[in-house]
Amino acid sequence: MSTIHWTTGTAQQSARWHSENAAPVPRRTVVADDRMKANTAYRQACEGTALLWQGDFHNARQLLQAMGRRIDRKTPSSSTYLSESFHLHRRSSSHRARVLGKLLVLLDDDYTLALRRAPDVRQACLETYGPPKGPTVVALRELLGVIGAHQWRLKGVDVPALGTRIHPHYGVFAPVRGEYVDLVAHTPLPPAALNYHTSTAFDLGTGTGVLAAVLARRGINRVVATDISPRALACARENAHRLALTDRIEVSGPGLFPEGHADLIVCNPPWLPTRPTSLIEQGVYDPDSTMLHGFLTGLSAHLRPGGEGWLILSDLAEHLGLRTRQQLLDAIQTAHLRVVDKIDTKPRHPRSKDTTDPLHTARSAETTSLWRLTA
Repeated sequence: MSTIHWTTGTAQQSARWHSENAAPVPRRTVVADDRMKANTAYRQACEGTALLWQGDFHNARQLLQAMGRRIDRKTPSSSTYLSESFHLHRRSSSHRARVLGKLLVLLDDDYTLALRRAPDVRQACLETYGPPKGPTVVALRELLGVIGAHQWRLKGVDVPALGTRIHPHYGVFAPVRGEYVDLVAHTPLPPAALNYHTSTAFDLGTGTGVLAAVLARRGINRVVATDISPRALACARENAHRLALTDRIEVSGPGLFPEGHADLIVCNPPWLPTRPTSLIEQGVYDPDSTMLHGFLTGLSAHLRPGGEGWLILSDLAEHLGLRTRQQLLDAIQTAHLRVVDKIDTKPRHPRSKDTTDPLHTARSAETTSLWRLTA
């Protein structure tokens, strides 16, 4: 267990330190309150000093926003090469997270946030962190994410392909981009999967379980959903229960492939072959395309005769210069797979139209594809 220390008056105090992105314990922590100016907070955070807030909750949020504006004033470097722009953007985002992560709050031993005008965060923290283990210090920025995730979990995300809502958990990739869900919902099932009494499908990297639910609603008799994340497995189980699909969806893991064979194996791996900097980013970044290659190399051994593998993948990595189309085709060929068809769709999410995004050129050209593969 990591411990953070600070001084209040003349008293030495300490508590558990927790960071979802594995940030180290701050080397120096000072107490801050409503008297602290934004310039002072920003300067100290940039120097590596953490600020344990003991003032008003809403003032803490305003201070965090003010610190963010000071970071944003320094326009990050840009490059004519999209790959360099991407890495510069990642570096800038990492710096922003590191500085803003220096504003901290103390959660009591039941997750109570004892600040003036603070919301009740106990249930949100319980859902994310599990049973409390004593007073804990976390970054305010992280706690705001935990609160937001709790609201998403309560309200859910509308999924038109299902005609209902999916409820994501903290740290589980939410199906806010409907185009990849629609690809799975509307692509004709392979003949081997049309026997609704015996058909089996695998959903690898299930996340919220949204694609497993789509396949079950399309008539697949048995869907096995896997993931490496315990949070995703719990989320998928809860959504299967909400949708009354527990008799057709089996959640298995942690792992990639379950045991046995299937008529249809679906995989929507993270689209960018770059190292994630936190657990939350694992739904977006796949270092060295590890999951992608794991799916391709293991596919033949788990397909039934006549079965298909469906790879849902964006070409954003290609536009950013992180992977070439030929590298993808070579990986498919090396795995002794054949491309039966490729179904494309254009993005509909707001970022694809945001001209202020430093990666707008790549996002506006992006295509998401469903690759139909056979052994």
